[in-house]
Amino acid sequence: MWIDYLGQYGLFAAKLITFVFGLVVVLIIFSTLGRRRPPAQQGQLQIEHLNRHYERLANALRHKLQPAQRSGWRRLAGHRPWRRKPEPAAKEPGRRIFVLDFHGDLQASATAALREEISALLQIADNRDEVVLRLESSGGMVHAYGLAASQLQRLRDRGLTLTVCVDKVAASGGYMMACVGQRIVAAPFAIIGSIGVVAQLPNLHRLLQRRDVDIELHTAGAFKRTLTLLGENTPEGREKFRQELDDTHALFKQFVRQHRNRLDIDRVATGEHWYGTQALELRLVDEISTSDDYLLRLLDQAQLYRLRYRVPRPLSRRLMGLGSRLGDVLLEKLSARNRPLLKG
Repeated sequence: MWIDYLGQYGLFAAKLITFVFGLVVVLIIFSTLGRRRPPAQQGQLQIEHLNRHYERLANALRHKLQPAQRSGWRRLAGHRPWRRKPEPAAKEPGRRIFVLDFHGDLQASATAALREEISALLQIADNRDEVVLRLESSGGMVHAYGLAASQLQRLRDRGLTLTVCVDKVAASGGYMMACVGQRIVAAPFAIIGSIGVVAQLPNLHRLLQRRDVDIELHTAGAFKRTLTLLGENTPEGREKFRQELDDTHALFKQFVRQHRNRLDIDRVATGEHWYGTQALELRLVDEISTSDDYLLRLLDQAQLYRLRYRVPRPLSRRLMGLGSRLGDVLLEKLSARNRPLLKG
């Protein structure tokens, strides 16, 4: 009897919970449909004074290195030597260094922020100022990196000095961006170059044919499609595809030659990459140094400002971005098998 009663009670409770859950879901749906979508969030330009940043680091270290007996009585007297600002260095009057960062993926998606940062700079900077771009990219889509390089060209066209610092890699589309700068500074083992074009795709036509699956492709124009993923590829289509790659490579070489006319372009435009010290000998870069050392040398000469344009992104776009970055990492790991590695 008690077992039957408990069974009926459990069934009633389950029905009640299901009804309440369904009602809540319906209310949420109607609430979402009736709510107006908020306007697109505007991005913000964040500015960090790097002179103060480096000063805080140095003062923190000075404080930690002070002998305890020497600093104790000063703290009791209200003296804070680690907070005291050093004597102002003689800086070039009005000179400013604007530091930008570009971390490239296959789609060069950081271009959206880069164009906003440059648009802000062009409204206030003058020919006494310098822009330092800390660039890290192994390249990607041709049109995407062409646009990114064009954004940097806007700085050159306005007479601003552009220095590109590469700590890890500026290859292929990354080097296309780097060569726009009047000066390229690379770390000793940064990967530089890869002036070439590559394209590949699988073709499933024979597999589908064995499964009696037909693919129909209709185009207007002989070369509206050259190589396809599912259809049958023709010798004419392959030849046209190779021609398009050669044309893109020729444009790439012309772009690099235009900005770095001291290069032996036929020597370096083979698709190979070199480390920083080798790239210096080939004149692909102008100086061997890390971006940190380059900026530290400028501290006593100018005011340094780091600019970052940030746009709040919804959760769905953050997850999509995470998936894209994971895909880029996977491709990078697969391609890294052909590179020499240093292991401890």
